[in-house]
Amino acid sequence: MTDLVLRDIDPNMAARIRKVAEMNGWTMHETILHLIERGLYASEGGALRFDSKESDVMQSVIASLETLPNDPGFSLIGRLGSAAPAEPEPAAEFDPDELERALRDVPIGSKLGGV
Repeated sequence: MTDLVLRDIDPNMAARIRKVAEMNGWTMHETILHLIERGLYASEGGALRFDSKESDVMQSVIASLETLPNDPGFSLIGRLGSAAPAEPEPAAEFDPDELERALRDVPIGSKLGGV
């Protein structure tokens, strides 16, 4: 096996590597091997790129989302405009009498759970 030496590692990166090791219960050696393997996979196209079929689907989805009408709901996410925010509904007032009525209906003692 080939040994690699890493020099001048940023302290923040070293702390992040230590955190990954602790979270997974790995040694630093195991952690670095896992991270290099995952990084290589992502860099070789396994996670950073769509194949042509996936790309076509994504383009279709984006085109469909762009046709959604402007409304006060989720279709405004990510859109620019001066739509006024909807007024929040007033909070329901607390009714202590309703709480008392609900508590009177709760079984107590031996009636609870057939005990």
